[in-house]
Amino acid sequence: MTEKLLQFIWQFGYYNNSNLTTVDGESLTVIFPGTLNTNQGPDFTAAKIKIGDTILAGTLELHTKTSEWRKHGHETDAQYKNVILHVVFSHDADVNGIPVLELESRISSLLLRKYASFMDNISFIACSNSITEVRELTWVSWKERLLAERLQRKSIRVLQLLSKSNDHWEETLWWLLAKNFGSKINGDAFEVMAQSVSTKILAKHKTSIHQIEAILFGQAGLLNDDFDDDYPKLLQREYNFLKKKYSLLPSAIPLLFLRMRPGNFPTIRLAQLAMVVHTGCHLFSKIIEAQDVADIKVLFAVTANDFWHYHYTLHEASSFKKKMLGSTTINNLIINTVVPVLFAYGLHHNEEKYKEKAIRWLESLSAESNLITKEFLNLGVKMETAFDSQALIELKNEYCSPRKCLDCSVGNYLLREAAAAYQAKDSLPV
Repeated sequence: MTEKLLQFIWQFGYYNNSNLTTVDGESLTVIFPGTLNTNQGPDFTAAKIKIGDTILAGTLELHTKTSEWRKHGHETDAQYKNVILHVVFSHDADVNGIPVLELESRISSLLLRKYASFMDNISFIACSNSITEVRELTWVSWKERLLAERLQRKSIRVLQLLSKSNDHWEETLWWLLAKNFGSKINGDAFEVMAQSVSTKILAKHKTSIHQIEAILFGQAGLLNDDFDDDYPKLLQREYNFLKKKYSLLPSAIPLLFLRMRPGNFPTIRLAQLAMVVHTGCHLFSKIIEAQDVADIKVLFAVTANDFWHYHYTLHEASSFKKKMLGSTTINNLIINTVVPVLFAYGLHHNEEKYKEKAIRWLESLSAESNLITKEFLNLGVKMETAFDSQALIELKNEYCSPRKCLDCSVGNYLLREAAAAYQAKDSLPV
């Protein structure tokens, strides 16, 4: 038993509440269990109980053992002077003047075993053995909340960058877009590179793909070598001129190539990013104005310039292969960059239509395929759209991995069912 589990049981009434008495034998009725307090002080506020013929209103404190009252120094803490009931799992000491309710014999053993199985399970998720028992209605409402939490959390990052860019949405989008092109391995380096050259400078040279590539490759630190091929030499000359013209300071974060498929080399991703800049114009404005996600896909349906059809790096030639952005990559850009920026814009301006559009676009895109989503699919969890996959990624990262089962609707459902099974078996109210 943990104190958090005891709070959960008390909050939702998952205990036998018939013929309650204090440890001193006085009859007890719980009129209202109180509201869980997430700040300092007693665990529950605004509770209302009846002991004997007396109705009491105030705060409640919960402990696994009664002796923890003194151990935690509550008897000398003014915050606890209005405690009307001390709820404990196991009564092991007297606390003068405060009624005590012991719950050990009133809590479902099935519920306790289910929770213990969650905490002891070292599988992908704690409830891997029972997750398919969760009803669809629970999943629907829980996924909606998970997605909202994920988009709210991502919006914090977007708005932090917006503040850094002096409320320049195009600039903020550029930084986040570049980070996404860099993937997890080179994302930070790409973002720093993007922040080192403004969209204003890029706009002046967007008609020349060579100059855009020169700026991006140069700022990423990839034009410092001696080259044999004419094209890298051209980029080098262009960059040296533009670097001096705009007093550019290249990024100090080196790009990584190791253990990557050639198609994901940072050189290829930079070339594709350069083509997005070259072919696009006012990307943020187009995203805000677009209604259909298909219009956004068009903005990213680019192919790197001809040099890259025969190269993966600036040094060595390779067999012919067009370096176009695939549909999976485009969907990833929309899911992880465009949608969060659009949602943050709606949040920032208190415009629901943009938040709703962001969610609608997720519902129109296919579910992502990655290690997390594959594991959920293997467990039999339904997943069709990016709405589903984003919600489940949030579930895994923010609830399952830190074992926050008591804060999870799935965990709540399974524990509640365990309590209900105990009720049916022993004919005890829960």
